[in-house]
Amino acid sequence: MRPAEVQRITVEEAADRYAELVRAKTVTGALAPSTAEIYTRDVHTFVALAGTGRVLDDLTGEDVDEVLLRFARKPDGRRRAPVPADGSAPLQSAFSQARFRRSVSAFFRHAAVAGWVQLNPMRAVTVTSRQRGGLRPERRALTREQAEGLLGSARALAAAGPEEGRRADQRTELRDALIVLLLATVGPRVSELTRADVEHFFTNDGVRYWRIFGKGGRTRDVPLPRGVAQVLDAYLAERRARAVDTPALLLSWRGRRLARGDVQAVIDRVLARVDPDRRRSVTPHGLRHTTATHLLAAATDMDAVRRVLGHSDLSTLGRYRDELPGELEAAMRAHPLLGGPGAETGGSREA
Repeated sequence: MRPAEVQRITVEEAADRYAELVRAKTVTGALAPSTAEIYTRDVHTFVALAGTGRVLDDLTGEDVDEVLLRFARKPDGRRRAPVPADGSAPLQSAFSQARFRRSVSAFFRHAAVAGWVQLNPMRAVTVTSRQRGGLRPERRALTREQAEGLLGSARALAAAGPEEGRRADQRTELRDALIVLLLATVGPRVSELTRADVEHFFTNDGVRYWRIFGKGGRTRDVPLPRGVAQVLDAYLAERRARAVDTPALLLSWRGRRLARGDVQAVIDRVLARVDPDRRRSVTPHGLRHTTATHLLAAATDMDAVRRVLGHSDLSTLGRYRDELPGELEAAMRAHPLLGGPGAETGGSREA
């Protein structure tokens, strides 16, 4: 039901009120703090792009279309890679654009109920993902060669000594290596990684486990590969030597819990050490895709992969399975109904 009288408040005021509501929901447990942080950040980005002094009810579908386009073309502030020679900068990914649109939609749904707008302008939005430049890339997961290059760079970083001239409390080599190894082999959500505490890692029957606190208050115990566990133990030993007084696993060099936005910069630093022929830019979510894709490509039980990633059902897992170059050819070469000479693709003789 439409409100009898609309409150003509500015975009900025509406966003501030909405942010207060979102923060209140974290107190009651209706929203996870990480989700509330995303909603609040996206809505304030919307304010900056739409104009702080404009009246919210005056915005039309065309105005929101323009904001979506401007966001799509907005440089990705999480990426700290050098700006290319042509002056271009990394733009928003398809995932970021879809998330931003969902946040803005939730904001306007509340605005309609609260009486800040007569009609929800999102219903009149016409801009498509193609116009936003937000088509989903064919592959988010790294290929085997790219993944091996990144993991090799992380292992080499962990084995290298501290950089000359840096204080002990400013050394981040082991931390950076651990971040990349955990993301690429275990595939946690970035929020799960940054929320991890030292006490969440334990040993059972000689195997190192990570108790991951995921969505909806669910937990899962994931065993760590031996090489990852070794880097973890080396990092924890270095951390104990510094006598750090905080439960957080991953710390900035200032001793604070690492923020979600810092993780991409860590990945980029490790990527810079990879041979250019094996290097491809990737996000934390792309490494989650990489974990799922390569576990499934190795014929790992689907339910086991689901539990590693923390999905509630198998249907979600399908979105994380990306196509790998050459996998169809490999599957046909190992066809279970054929065997012996001539079984390989293109190897049969004409009758």
